[in-house]
Amino acid sequence: MSNTGLNGGQILANALVRQGVDIAFGVPGESFLPLLNGLVDHSDFRFITCRQEGGAAYMAEAYAKLTGKPGILMVTRGPGASNAMIGMHTAYQDSTPMVLLIGQVGTDMVEREAFQEMDYRRMYSECAKWVGSIDRVDRIDEFVSHAFHVAQAGRKGPVVLALPEDVLYAIGQENPVAPAHIIQPGLDVKIFDQAMSAFLSAKNPMIVAGGGNWNSNACADLQRWANAEGVPVATSFRSQDVIDNLDPAFAGDLGIGANPALVKRIQQADVLLVIGERLGEMTTAGYSILTVPQAKTKLIHVLSGSEELGRVYRPEFALNCSPENFCAALKLVKMHSAYDRSSMKRAHDEYLTFSSPVTVAGDLQLAFIMDSLPSLIPRDAIVTNGAGNFATWVHRFYPYGPYKTQLAPANGSMGYGLPAAIAAKITSPQKVVIAVCGDGDFMMNCQELATAARYDAFPIILLVNNSMFGTIRMHQEREFKSRVMATDLTNPDFVKFADSFGMPGFRVSKTEEFAPAFAKALASKKGALIELILDQEVISPTKLLSELGK
Repeated sequence: MSNTGLNGGQILANALVRQGVDIAFGVPGESFLPLLNGLVDHSDFRFITCRQEGGAAYMAEAYAKLTGKPGILMVTRGPGASNAMIGMHTAYQDSTPMVLLIGQVGTDMVEREAFQEMDYRRMYSECAKWVGSIDRVDRIDEFVSHAFHVAQAGRKGPVVLALPEDVLYAIGQENPVAPAHIIQPGLDVKIFDQAMSAFLSAKNPMIVAGGGNWNSNACADLQRWANAEGVPVATSFRSQDVIDNLDPAFAGDLGIGANPALVKRIQQADVLLVIGERLGEMTTAGYSILTVPQAKTKLIHVLSGSEELGRVYRPEFALNCSPENFCAALKLVKMHSAYDRSSMKRAHDEYLTFSSPVTVAGDLQLAFIMDSLPSLIPRDAIVTNGAGNFATWVHRFYPYGPYKTQLAPANGSMGYGLPAAIAAKITSPQKVVIAVCGDGDFMMNCQELATAARYDAFPIILLVNNSMFGTIRMHQEREFKSRVMATDLTNPDFVKFADSFGMPGFRVSKTEEFAPAFAKALASKKGALIELILDQEVISPTKLLSELGK
């Protein structure tokens, strides 16, 4: 039955709840007060009040990755919308479903450059699947349904709904709509049979899995099939939890500083099956691992988004299919009896060798710290990170667990790790959540510790402090030796900063100091911040800063 006498904010609130939404992240604004008023009537709904829209956007994106449901972000017009852009770009490049709800000036003020007015269609044109404006109160349910369908269809991603203020106050009638369908492309059996015939005839086949649109069923099916048939599986940049890294089928990940043995194995594969990954710049090392536009290896490319097939690489076989539907079909495929199944073990052994900790100069051995974590935390612990050279250590030396244990931005966005970890603790409070951050990375959203304190969602933070923007300094020294500018940082006392939010803080400058500090962090009910003092010379696991540019 439809209700009359409700304002637009109440109708919108009811429409969101009908879509299964029970949590949103954001910063309140006067431009969408009727929506907040409408949500008051839904006692089970949680609005997570964040301290800046960028942090809120990261939390919504991380929530979506963990749950598979669209992350809901609510921000005010103009400045709020601008701050939210960074999380939307992350969601777009990471293929993460999100619905961004933005307050907007009233329909009677459009195109006057009214207070905080912006054209969201132009603003978000490069990082949203669809941008709509609800200009009529009687179309609210229609627009919400459309938004949730688009966000979850094909290659998933973010959508935007602008909310003119006068429409939110207008009285109207509900037109209730059932929850959106999740529409994913199915399998073209004819092309699948042709592609797998080529794969089965290969002497050195390889699989690269990653990107968006995965779920636990797809991951489990792929892992079981790869183990049964002896096929090695590599993962794309920051998709390492598609397959447990300790599983015998795992061959390593492609990304920054990839294992040279894995790169060689990919290049020497006679048939390469890529599932879910666009084959972007980071995974292909600047499009150098595979030749553009025609790879030398026979390429089978499986993607949920048809628009990405053939965009850079022209595959031998192109399948517009979701990872779940494709991996389910693998169950009936059997490798030829002549296939050498020992290649899977060799590939995994190469990964184990490459991920063994290496020693660098200085008292703090970050590789050994990351390598020690699996023995200290459960396999389902969630590890997050933002962007910076520090992430190289965690990606290389920490073996990620099963699906949904890694939260990291494939678009390389700084400031992601802390908000993502807070969202993870809100979503899964019983799990161990660790945010690995650089000092520059952490300070971009350090204010969200206030959010952690408000909702008692404290992660453990491993803060790698070298007092500089390390990645930029590395490139600077390599390209313009000793001509340094803009990369040194002045930091606060991080231990005192953590204490101000009720978190215990520890400063670790030697490797042997880490274990007792981490034990205290695990025992704490308020999480902890462990500052890891890293010498500026230690710019990567294998290079010193002074060695660059020579």
